[in-house]
Amino acid sequence: MITVSESAAKKLKSLIEESGFTTPYVRVAVKGGGCSGLSYDLSFDTDQHPTDTIAEDKGVKILVDNKSLLYLFGTELEFSDGLNGKGFQFINPNASRTCGCGESFAV
Repeated sequence: MITVSESAAKKLKSLIEESGFTTPYVRVAVKGGGCSGLSYDLSFDTDQHPTDTIAEDKGVKILVDNKSLLYLFGTELEFSDGLNGKGFQFINPNASRTCGCGESFAV
């Protein structure tokens, strides 16, 4: 499934607290698009759908639809706030190539 680094977990928990959701999930999905063919989608959700797989890592509840799970299995969600790049990054062992910005990939 998907794992979450310590820095990503800390940032997600902070964003969840700020959002005011009472039963929040982090939804991770793969959609068509981007310069490499597939792109990542990261959002908050309060509903689990019948086609979702749920996982929890470092206190973060993650929802992934079964179709996206095929592309995301083994992926780690990382967060960086350094000078060379700020934001969430997906470390995906299934990606055969990624674009320069890291927001899209191909398998």
